[in-house]
Amino acid sequence: MSSASLSSTGSGLLRRIESSRLFQGAVIAIILLSALTIGAKTYDLPPLAERSLGFLDTAITLFFLLEILFRFAACPDKRRFFRDGWNIFDTLVVIGSLIPLDNSQAVLLGRLLRVFRVLRLVSVVPELRFLINSLLKAIPRMGYIALLMFIIFYIYAAVGSMLFAEVDETLWGDVAIAMLTLFRVATFEDWTDVMYATMEAYPLSWFYYLTFIFLTAFIFLNMMVGAVLGVMTAEQNAREAQQAHDERDLIAQQLDDVQKQLRLLTAAVEQGRGAASPENGPLKE
Repeated sequence: MSSASLSSTGSGLLRRIESSRLFQGAVIAIILLSALTIGAKTYDLPPLAERSLGFLDTAITLFFLLEILFRFAACPDKRRFFRDGWNIFDTLVVIGSLIPLDNSQAVLLGRLLRVFRVLRLVSVVPELRFLINSLLKAIPRMGYIALLMFIIFYIYAAVGSMLFAEVDETLWGDVAIAMLTLFRVATFEDWTDVMYATMEAYPLSWFYYLTFIFLTAFIFLNMMVGAVLGVMTAEQNAREAQQAHDERDLIAQQLDDVQKQLRLLTAAVEQGRGAASPENGPLKE
C-alpha cells in the first residue's frame, strides 16, 4: 500500500473521530468543566482546593491544546482550517490560555482568556454556532433600525428638554441627559414616576410618553426581532438546500461507483464466457 493511500486512510479516520458524537461530547464536557473551574476560583477556597483547581486548569489547557492540534491534523486542507473564523477564535483562546498565571503582569490577561474559553461552547455546538452566525449577518439590517431609533430618541429628547427642563433639571437639563431619561422610560425603569412628575405641570404630557413607548418598545423591538428571524430563516433554507445538494452529490457518486462495479462485473462475466466457449476448447481443470 502506498504512502498516499495510507495518508488518506489516516486522514479519513481522524475526520471520523473528530466528527463523532463521543469526541464532541467529551469536548463539551471539558468546556463545562472549565466554566465550573473558573467560577470556583472566584470563591475563597482552602489551599488544597486552590492547588487542585490549578492542576485541573493545567490539564484542561493541555486538553484544549491537544484538541486543536487534533482538529488541525484531521482537516484535509490546512489553509482552509484558518479561513474559518471559529477555528481562529478557538486557536487564539487556547494559545492565550497558555499564558502562565504566575506572571503578575499577565495574570489578568490570562484569567480573562480563560473566561473566554467558555465561549468555545458556541464553536463546538452547531446550533449555537448557527444562532451566532445568523445574529452577525443580521447586524447590517439591525443597524438601520438602530439608526432610525436614534433619530426618534433624539427628536423626543429635544422636545422633552425644551418642555420639561423647568420641571426637573436633573432629568431633562439637556439633550444628552434627556436621551438617558428616555432610555430609562423605554426600559420601563420607574418610567411612571418620570411621567407623573411632568404631568403636574403639563397634564397632557402622558401622550408624549405613550407615543414614545409605543414606537420604541413595541414597533422597533418587533422590527429587531423580525430582522433576526428573517436572517435565521434565510440561513436555515440555505443550509437545508446545501444539505440536499450534498446528498444528491453523494447519491450520484454512489451510483457512479455501482455502475463502475457493474461494468467490471459484466466484463468479468463476458471474459469467463469467452474462455469457456467451444472455439477456445474446454477449460482445463
